[in-house]
Amino acid sequence: MTIKAAIEKVEKNYSHQPEFIQAVKEVAMTIEQVYADHPKYEALQVFERLCEPDRIISFRVTWENDQGEVQVNRGWRVQFSNAIGPYKGGIRFHPTVTEGTLKFLGFEQIFKNALTGLPMGGAKGGSDFDPKGKSDAEIRRFCYAFMRELYKNVGKDMDVPAGDIGVGGREVNYMFAMYKNLTREFEGVLTGKGVGHGGSLLRTEATGYGLVYFLDNMLKVNDETLEGKTVLISGAGNVAQHAAEKCLHLGGKVITFSDSKGTLLDKDGFTQEKINWVKEHKANGKALADYVEEFGGEWLDGQKPWQFDAQVALPCATQNEVDEEHAKSLVKHGVKYVAEGANMPLTAEAIDIVRDNGIAYAPGKAANAGGVAVSGLEMSQNSVRQYRSFEALDGQLQDIMKTIHDNALDAAKKYGKTQNAADYMTGANVAGFVQVADALVAYGYL
Repeated sequence: MTIKAAIEKVEKNYSHQPEFIQAVKEVAMTIEQVYADHPKYEALQVFERLCEPDRIISFRVTWENDQGEVQVNRGWRVQFSNAIGPYKGGIRFHPTVTEGTLKFLGFEQIFKNALTGLPMGGAKGGSDFDPKGKSDAEIRRFCYAFMRELYKNVGKDMDVPAGDIGVGGREVNYMFAMYKNLTREFEGVLTGKGVGHGGSLLRTEATGYGLVYFLDNMLKVNDETLEGKTVLISGAGNVAQHAAEKCLHLGGKVITFSDSKGTLLDKDGFTQEKINWVKEHKANGKALADYVEEFGGEWLDGQKPWQFDAQVALPCATQNEVDEEHAKSLVKHGVKYVAEGANMPLTAEAIDIVRDNGIAYAPGKAANAGGVAVSGLEMSQNSVRQYRSFEALDGQLQDIMKTIHDNALDAAKKYGKTQNAADYMTGANVAGFVQVADALVAYGYL
């Protein structure tokens, strides 16, 4: 089956899952030449196989709220591919979670994990449970119930989940406690645990720091640095906070954060003191808009942060947050580098605009792979029952992000389709795809 036929099949079978279709088409459009160069890929239906998860585990999660009322949610684990290692990918708790959302995320995770060079397959899981407004006891009961249903389908050499939106260290610890209780085994089945009981240093910072390390390598290709450059960041969660922090360390000036209610603008730039305030305020579930009373700046109700002059944009909020008009605004306001901290934050139309206008664009599967990279390092630490220092892990993260960048750049030079900037999208897709495809060819049709 050709790439085109595989896309048509996905569109026919999953027309109700637009994000999954978008993710499949983005990869497909960049690997056509690679497919043509390797007849075995088509002979063994490699791309078509990668468009179908190995399995989808769907289950009911029943738990009690603080009033003793029974609550019912849906849970899923999409195990997409273990061609190069155990299934690996986060668990997301959010009311918008659907099977289609998790399929798009799991599909992306296949190639993201391959790019790290670590032995990890692709997966994603989650529930439509909304942790906002829930007590700690309610979240604990839900996590216990979720893992009671999932535990038979995960394991240190089978499937190693991590956190994602709505799932931080607290939730991972609760799920790990239930897994340990049910199996009587203390093993590296979940990453993102607390330091001191299986967790790794740097995991909290990894995605945001890794994003900026990737950006730094993009800049170096053009003999530039982050020093003195203005940066627009969306989101105000973990990835956004630590991306801002690392930008500050490297001399950049971050002037925006955002959330679902609007954008925070500080033209003077966020200092470490201000970033620490955002961390603490968001951790306590308080409004980002409160910043203005504390430090000044401006709160733009209901607006996005892509309307200001800057050289760098780091979308770190959620999928499809940057549409066609936002992309035009980025071009208008002088942005030259876009690196995705979130998963697929640019729509397909937005990607076309930034690429056509000579903006160096790094897709999330490459630029935000730092989080899963350190999760992979946590798996290694769990396996040998050892901990590594923050400095050692940070050095390894920098090396991994440079390797991802360089491999994507090399593939872009061979297969890239853009003229005025390195085609990191094609490069990342090709580099990740080839590693997984070659493994599938080696295995035959199984």
